[in-house]
Amino acid sequence: MTEQEKKLLQAKHRLEEAQMRDRAKERKERTRRLIQEGAILEKAFPKAIAMELEELSIYLKEKLN
Repeated sequence: MTEQEKKLLQAKHRLEEAQMRDRAKERKERTRRLIQEGAILEKAFPKAIAMELEELSIYLKEKLN
């Protein structure tokens, strides 16, 4: 393997690692947002805590349409 090929392979790996870090960061941001939205929903509509997810989904669709 030539020096140029090694450098190219290293650059490729650095790019892949950067992309993985970006995906992980996006996942963490999405998780945080979903948790916060769920907390807001539970605070505004306490009955949501006792409802099954499907039941809550149907209820919200009916109310918002």
